Amino acid sequence: MQIILLEKVVNLGQLGDVVKVKDGYARNFLIPQGKARRATQSAIAEFEARRAELEKIQADRLSDARKVAERLSGLSLQVSEKAGVDGRLFGSVTNFDIAEALTKQGFQVEKAMVRLPNGPIKTIGDHDVEIALHSDVLSAIKVSVLGETH
Repeated sequence: MQIILLEKVVNLGQLGDVVKVKDGYARNFLIPQGKARRATQSAIAEFEARRAELEKIQADRLSDARKVAERLSGLSLQVSEKAGVDGRLFGSVTNFDIAEALTKQGFQVEKAMVRLPNGPIKTIGDHDVEIALHSDVLSAIKVSVLGETH
């Protein structure tokens, strides 16, 4: 299916690009999320009329993400989880747990934004985690996992 992108999509294209994607990806993800529209003549003409407005919205989102990234950079987050005597957790610390802890500290972070390079954290200690605030903005934080023994 031919679609026109209404915002930058990672590994697909920039704002305004007309790209061909699989029907299901367009119908089930891109179009409902407001990231794209079908590339009909009328949709392309409407996009060109709104291009400046959409570019301004994208620039505002990017600048907001950069401001949040500045506040996040160098942040150290502490998460407590039950652990055994060998330093391994009984459960794990997932992207949901990290997003919830950041939200409690006043950051607007969804779990999909949290990138765990080695999967869920299963050991006590310091771990580096990336937060993808925008497709162009990544912020690194340190998560310290503390063990609770009961």
